[in-house]
Amino acid sequence: MTPAPPFQAVIFDMDGLVLDSESGYFAAWQQAAADMGYRLDRAFCTALSGSHGQEIGRRLLALYGADFELERFYRLSGRYWREHVRQTGIPVKPGFAEALQRVRDLRLPYCLATNSRRADAEQCLAWAGLDGVFAHLLAREDAARPKPAADIFIKAAEAVNAPPRLCLVLEDSPTGVKAAVAADCVCLFVPSVLPADTEASELAYRVLPDLSAAADFISAAFADPL
Repeated sequence: MTPAPPFQAVIFDMDGLVLDSESGYFAAWQQAAADMGYRLDRAFCTALSGSHGQEIGRRLLALYGADFELERFYRLSGRYWREHVRQTGIPVKPGFAEALQRVRDLRLPYCLATNSRRADAEQCLAWAGLDGVFAHLLAREDAARPKPAADIFIKAAEAVNAPPRLCLVLEDSPTGVKAAVAADCVCLFVPSVLPADTEASELAYRVLPDLSAAADFISAAFADPL
């Protein structure tokens, strides 16, 4: 008898995984910091991949000191980011359509779990042309603690009616990988920042180059379970 695949449902992250949104965030952060007389380097921005708003604020205060005007930074960076999106939109990551179609073909339940606030997530998906794609959207408000805590993936597993250990999580950030592993999910790491984080690579079930490879992994798991 053929063994069952190692998962029964799929959970997608959003920023950096489904949406190519992080480069726009980073540029907006750098422009806002420059307006305020600070220099924010790219390495600092990429280290915050997948982080929630409070963590970003904490790291900025640690970098620049308690006098750094966080509210002004948020206001400026938000304005720059919206200007960027109005001009260019938000690209969908290569391979997402393929991965989603594979999940649908296999009739697997799926959802999206993000550290972003619900209103922001819904707006980003709409700008990317993906509004209505996810029947279940788990956002920052749905979890007592944000990623890297396990909470949001435990909630997501409930939404797709599967135990966490039978949920396949697709994540692009070390923060998200840690959260998925803490929730006891099967996690594929599709890094949006290279070189891939070593700790996250070791924690993840597999490290894959893109979502097309994730689509192939999903197909193979049901054709020849691992």
